[in-house]
Amino acid sequence: MGVTKTQIFNVEQNQLAIIFKVLSNPARIAILQYISQQDACICNDIVDEIGLAQPTISQHLKELKSIDLIRGEIEGKKVCYCINIPKWTEIQTVLNSFFDNTKSNCC
Repeated sequence: MGVTKTQIFNVEQNQLAIIFKVLSNPARIAILQYISQQDACICNDIVDEIGLAQPTISQHLKELKSIDLIRGEIEGKKVCYCINIPKWTEIQTVLNSFFDNTKSNCC
């Protein structure tokens, strides 16, 4: 979706498109699932758990941070990540609204 085309869609449509774009990669889903199931922030475990190279993981984390879905805290030379619960809840509400407002009118 080009920058000039986003203006013809409403705020909710653009917001959903951004969320779906960020969540469209299975590696990002795996990262979110892993982080969300931990009791504390995750530092270096993500590369070992997911099985992708560090630069690849870093790029996926950057995309997840771009919509504020995760937070990163610097601890020494490490960055530790956790779910940003307020944003997580906001995205859940937006997605629920989208799916709840979809009518079952299939043939």
